[in-house]
Amino acid sequence: MSNHQRLNILVIDRDESTIAQLKEVLIQDGYEVDATTETTRAGDLVRTNRYQLVILDVSPGHQGGIDALQTIRSIDNDLCVIATTELASVEMAVTTMKHQAFHYLQKPLDEEELRAVLQEAVRTKGLMIDLETRLNLEVGKRIRERRHAEPLTLKQLANRTGLSVSLISQIELGKSAASMSTLHKLATALGVRMTHFFETV
Repeated sequence: MSNHQRLNILVIDRDESTIAQLKEVLIQDGYEVDATTETTRAGDLVRTNRYQLVILDVSPGHQGGIDALQTIRSIDNDLCVIATTELASVEMAVTTMKHQAFHYLQKPLDEEELRAVLQEAVRTKGLMIDLETRLNLEVGKRIRERRHAEPLTLKQLANRTGLSVSLISQIELGKSAASMSTLHKLATALGVRMTHFFETV
């Protein structure tokens, strides 16, 4: 698809078999993947490439993972990092969260759990996979911001437009694409031109 923009993921793990497993799952799901077993390369790779997400092994007994996380944070404090570990502990969980890791997964990795965490990261961090998703999220955000500025509840906006609360909520969350007719009703009710929802998108 011409408007498709793949999410770029960097995998850093000392275990080759884990890298092989992750690459197979991620590539199958349509992600672009770079991988390395050398934690010391984290800084250079993050500086020279545009990654939206890093999956980083922080297993105890090897300081390299935490050092890599600290290095990544010194370069980019917003880059989404999912930490993995062979031995889960409260101390390690606290350390990774202190360095703003998005999630903390225990190995061996469960593929469905990994997929769920990736989807959560895409939604929560606003990571863009394709232009349609980006457009839906941005339009929804602008509708929500304008509604709050009025201020109106979802119910009040639904009453003004004749649309359902559920539909407006789905549009605001970027989970549904609004038709031109629906956008016209929302724009009229919110006192803006329809172009307000698309400017600089």
